[in-house]
Amino acid sequence: MKKTLFKQKPKTPVELVRHARELLIFLQSKTITRESKREEKLSELCKTILEIRTVLYGNGESEPNPDACSQITREFFRDDTFRLFILFLTNLKLGARQDVTHVIANLQRQRVNSQIIASQYLEKNLDLVDMLVCGYELEGDIALTYGAVARECIRHQCVARHVLESENMKKFFDYIQLPNFEIASDAVATFKELLTRHKSTVAEFLSKNYDWFFSEYNSRLLESTSYFTRRYAIKLLGNMLLDRSNSAVMVRYVSSLDNMRILMNLLRDSNKTIQLDTFHVFKLFVANQNKPPEVISILVTNKHKLLQFLEKFNSDKADEHFQADKQQVISEIISLEHKDRPCTSLDNCEVPC
Repeated sequence: MKKTLFKQKPKTPVELVRHARELLIFLQSKTITRESKREEKLSELCKTILEIRTVLYGNGESEPNPDACSQITREFFRDDTFRLFILFLTNLKLGARQDVTHVIANLQRQRVNSQIIASQYLEKNLDLVDMLVCGYELEGDIALTYGAVARECIRHQCVARHVLESENMKKFFDYIQLPNFEIASDAVATFKELLTRHKSTVAEFLSKNYDWFFSEYNSRLLESTSYFTRRYAIKLLGNMLLDRSNSAVMVRYVSSLDNMRILMNLLRDSNKTIQLDTFHVFKLFVANQNKPPEVISILVTNKHKLLQFLEKFNSDKADEHFQADKQQVISEIISLEHKDRPCTSLDNCEVPC
């Protein structure tokens, strides 16, 4: 009867965040001696996280209240509650971690007085971003949770720039080839986000880091023995090079004989999808109006084999645009002349058969 008469008043948005913060501090302290007490507080935290998520996303019957969302956002970043959640993620069960991920994702988009304060907070707390990226070194579902949160944070240009310019960027070449397929696939998603979302930042990064980045990209991804890695890598390479903001990088890449040889070998891949995605990059080498003599030399030397391959080359995913591109590549190769003496040392370059 008491519970009916004196029903607890629902917490306000600010009170919800403060309560979550108090629970996090309590759970991270060393004052808990009874496991039952810890489980009780952990259950209370999970319930509070769900309530915060409901405020931010609505309950299915009503839309979220903008003012309530702003209050939660301000409070979340005011007293470092965001940091406490990140540090405690590994202690939550999968369901609660998913709720936290949804909350964090929402907070990245919330504007308070026309400002995205999540971006301002993260710019001052980039160590948290480093920790999230390195989460791929952990095992199981927690690595996937860290990856999902990292991608949400990368929405902010300052965060993406930090990761691109840090030593952690080089670790992705390891993460992408982890034996755990789920974690490797998640790392691929984050790597792609870093290299495609913020156009000007990516163009600057690729220009400044061209040598080491493409050396790693070619040898460890495009020439990988893993079908999954090759397929992902050639698709992403095409996306990067065909982006207008990366035009200077594209010209540099397609002017390299070594790069072209890698692409010519990928055209021979047994997988049709890899062949098609490779063609869309290879055509850039052929279309380059300022081909270096050594590139022209190999194309001329292997003209007959290339034309034979292209005439037969087709795909289930091919469309009118592909057919037009293919005819243009064929025409360009046919027009190449022997005016540039073939480089005999490279005559053994592997080409499609």
